[in-house]
Amino acid sequence: MNLEPRIKYPELAPKPFKALLALSAAVESGTLGRRLVDLVFLRVSQINGCAFCIDMHWSDLVKQGEDSRRLNAVAGWREAPFFDARERAALRWAEIVTSIPHRDPSDEDFAETRKNFTEAEVAELGFAIVTINAWNRLNVSSRTPVPQ
Repeated sequence: MNLEPRIKYPELAPKPFKALLALSAAVESGTLGRRLVDLVFLRVSQINGCAFCIDMHWSDLVKQGEDSRRLNAVAGWREAPFFDARERAALRWAEIVTSIPHRDPSDEDFAETRKNFTEAEVAELGFAIVTINAWNRLNVSSRTPVPQ
């Protein structure tokens, strides 16, 4: 695989790039907490195969004191005992929303998410999920390399 980016989208589209950065900052400083947001960012990035984002959010979580064994289990969170009910609900909803258009989030899916989050938190979680999906698609399609 070529390790050079196809295009340098931050330089070529600086206004939308800065707007997406601002959205990311708003999501990261919201009520969900940085650690939970980064867990969601990591899981969605794994699903989307974005090596750049996987590396970034894994590193961010390590800097926050996250246990490496727990991080290694994020992709298998359903079978791992390391995640509490709120984290499981966030990871589940992140997978469901990321899988649109292949699967619609059902009323049951939403109700399950609401057991652990207020409506405002579900809204913030939605913005976190769509934000990382946007970054993943930009980075994968432009082949943003993982820093050495």
